[in-house]
Order: sequence, then C-alpha cells, then structure tokens
Amino acid sequence: MFKNVRWQIRLIFILWIIFLFLMTRPPFTFLVLNTFLGYIPIELSLELTNKYIEKSWFFWPILILWFLFYPNAPYLLTDLFHLSRLNPYNSYNGLMRLSITMWGNYAYLMISALGCSLIGFYGLFQIVNRCCSFFAIKSKQVRVYIILILNVFSSIGIYVGRFLRLHTIYLAFSPRLVLDQLSEMWTPRMLLFVIILTVVQSFIYWVLYLIIKDARASEY
Repeated sequence: MFKNVRWQIRLIFILWIIFLFLMTRPPFTFLVLNTFLGYIPIELSLELTNKYIEKSWFFWPILILWFLFYPNAPYLLTDLFHLSRLNPYNSYNGLMRLSITMWGNYAYLMISALGCSLIGFYGLFQIVNRCCSFFAIKSKQVRVYIILILNVFSSIGIYVGRFLRLHTIYLAFSPRLVLDQLSEMWTPRMLLFVIILTVVQSFIYWVLYLIIKDARASEY
C-alpha cells in the first residue's frame, strides 16, 4: 500500500478505537477490544506491504504473526448478530424507532465490522500477491486456491473465537489449553459453520477483487 494510505488507515483506526472507548456503553463495550484485535492483522499487513520490510528477513516472522492474527479481522462480521440487541421497532405500532442512541450503536457495529473485514481482505489480497510474486507463482488458479485455504483457516479461527472463546494471545500463555480444545472441536456442525463462513468470506473477497480490478483497469 502507498505510504500515505498506510498512515491514513492507522490514524483512522487509532481515532476510531479511542472514540469507541469513550462513547460505547454496555452491552456494546466489547467493540473496543474486538476492533483493536481486528486492527492487529491490518497493521501487520501494512508492514508486510512496506517495500523496506518486503526486502528484509523481518517479512517472514511478521507474515507468521499475520497468519495467526488474520481471523480477528473478519471475526467482526459475526459481531453483527449484536444488532439484535438494538430492538429497532416500537412495540405499540411496529414502526422503526428513531432513537439516536440506537442508530449510534448501529453505526459503531457497522463501521467496526465493515472497516476491519474489508481492509483485512484488502491486506489479504496484497499479501497473497506479494507471496506469489516471491515464489514466481503466475497461475491464477493457484492464487484462488491459496485464498480459499486462507478463508478456511480464517473460518476455523472465527469458530474458535466465537464458540470456544479463545483469543490468539492464549497460544502464548496457555498453549496446552488451546491445543486440547482444538483437538476436541471437530464436529459436523463445526465443519458446516466453517463452510458457511468460508462462502461468506470468499464472496466478500470476490466483490472486493472486482472493485480493485475495475479500479486498476480504469487507470489505463
């Protein structure tokens, strides 16, 4: 990503997380932590697309960290289920309420979810391109397979975070606990969840890819 775009993303996310810390109230205070966790892989992707990092040995350990933290970005898409807490309709006439507090909470959820997931997907797009260029992979089919594999991995990570309530940081402090729960989580329902979330992520990625491709074509 261009230098000015990287700093633009950093500034907006830092200000947004501070804003959420100051403005959110229960039951939506979870957005502060989730948005921060969702920003970590975005920051790592910004570093990985830095031309100076690309040419140094730092690229590979940062890539591993990005791989571990990446599911935190699309994870916020599942936070949209908390929209059910807004109770948007009046009980006496069934019409939608014009509550500033309700619409504010709606905006907090949507901005965090869409911001983290879309920029996270863009980072995925850039990193896959960098890695394919490094290994001289020119086949579009191989790139598609890599994206699908990463989306499957991300869906597994979302399941772990959403249903097992395990964060990536637990790998450092309680690896045995994480490994035990990971070995026991493989059920038909879990696999169906992974398939559904993989389809959702792949669809969003495809839409973003079309936008990027069209934007690049219009430059010529």
